[in-house]
Amino acid sequence: MLDNNLIQSTSSWPFVEVRKLLKDRKDIIKKNNKITFQTGYGPSGLPHIGTFGEVARTSMMINALQHIQKIDHELITFSDDMDGLRKVPDNIPNDKVLKDNLGKPLTSIPDPFKKFKSFGEHNNEMLKKFLNKFNFKFSFKSSTENYKSGNFNNSLMRVIEKYNEIMNIILPTLREERRKTYSPFLPICPKTGKVLEIPLLSMDQKTGNVVFDNYGEKIETNILNGNCKLQWKVDWAMRWFTFDVDFEMYGKDLTESAILSKKICKTLGKNPPNGFAYELFLDENGEKISKSKGNGISIEQWLRYASPESLALYMYPNPKRAKKLYSEVVPKTVDEYLTNIEKYISQDMKGKILNPVWHVHNGKPPKEKIVMPFSMLLNLVGSSNADNKQVLWKFINRFHQEIKPNDHKILDSLTEYAINYFKDKVEPNKKFKIPNEKEKKALKNLILKLEQIDQKLNPEEIQTHVYTVGKENGYEKNLRDWFKLIYEVVFGEENGPRIGFFISFFGLNETIKLINDKIK
Repeated sequence: MLDNNLIQSTSSWPFVEVRKLLKDRKDIIKKNNKITFQTGYGPSGLPHIGTFGEVARTSMMINALQHIQKIDHELITFSDDMDGLRKVPDNIPNDKVLKDNLGKPLTSIPDPFKKFKSFGEHNNEMLKKFLNKFNFKFSFKSSTENYKSGNFNNSLMRVIEKYNEIMNIILPTLREERRKTYSPFLPICPKTGKVLEIPLLSMDQKTGNVVFDNYGEKIETNILNGNCKLQWKVDWAMRWFTFDVDFEMYGKDLTESAILSKKICKTLGKNPPNGFAYELFLDENGEKISKSKGNGISIEQWLRYASPESLALYMYPNPKRAKKLYSEVVPKTVDEYLTNIEKYISQDMKGKILNPVWHVHNGKPPKEKIVMPFSMLLNLVGSSNADNKQVLWKFINRFHQEIKPNDHKILDSLTEYAINYFKDKVEPNKKFKIPNEKEKKALKNLILKLEQIDQKLNPEEIQTHVYTVGKENGYEKNLRDWFKLIYEVVFGEENGPRIGFFISFFGLNETIKLINDKIK
């Protein structure tokens, strides 16, 4: 356990939210002797990083909780897989099977990937597989299983009992035309198997028998055992009521829905959970990331380019601030992760708790000396033409024989990630500048200077010599243009690593050859 004064004073948001939770629901938590966290997922498309973010951030809160109070807790990851498919996602192959089954529950639609019994099950398994990579401790719950098994039956009878009060909450928020047809219950059509949004004609609050108007045709059914599901705002409240949920975070776009669901939960007879509205994830164009569009960066892509820990770190800072999430974000995030790992060792306990890696690694970050930033490693991949990690390690060890993969596991993993990222994202977009005569002369003078200095100079001393050459060749007023010239000619990009560090690591002779090859 951490020092109590530190726990109560730290501004780290997981601790702030847990302290608030323990205060707001003190009596409820004491009565249940348990805290239940929940995250929600709609499997109408492949899982995306926003879904992961909810689980990762909630897990960070659970980690903080364990340092504050030892109490039984559970993290529910709920899948609304009985929801009807409204549109076909853009990023699904063999989408004809989805088009042919629009409107049906996601767990009643064949899997277009032909791996599982249904489209919903496929997406559920994708999510569980991914979350398990992080060793998250969660309890997965399926909407379909809970409806059909009767686990929701008591809560559904409570909904029909409080039908009028629930309608009084929902109807004022709807358009006039929608009010005429709205029902909190959505029957599964016995003929087509589709989830229907049709008016309710009559109901028996004792038996749960209901009659709907399906465009002139009456459908008689029962609300129990999966014959009906709830409209999602009522469904959300019903889940809170059923599982005694104490906390759930959600995207800012669901704030108004959360307000309604909280009112419904109170109507059903329980206090709604503490909420936390996080800002949305945006793609490179500033548009909301969507499961159906498949924009932004996918879970699989991030894990091809960087470690799971770097993704968790991306989720930690400022959850109430919008974040752009696309492939170019990855190198910067990895370097932030490395910087924080390096800082952690020398920080006091207060600094450690404010350091994102404390939360990423549940208070136990790895102890490893950071050899180089990821951005530098990307340039080494391009400069050495390495196409596998073994080749890249041989190159690294030419100048740093003391660095071994077993002793530098973070660096070892980064070598493979860097090769993947370079091949996919850097190499195809490289645009090497052809220097004019003045620029070529400046670069030749840089070569002359590098030929005169000693390989044993430290990176900052080498950097000073590079500065001097720039100043002596017309860049004294704008050294930024000098380094931009080097990056564009040598690396094919406008930005690059700190040159002194690169030369020190890459080698003087190798750097000279690299520049010569580009200005011939």
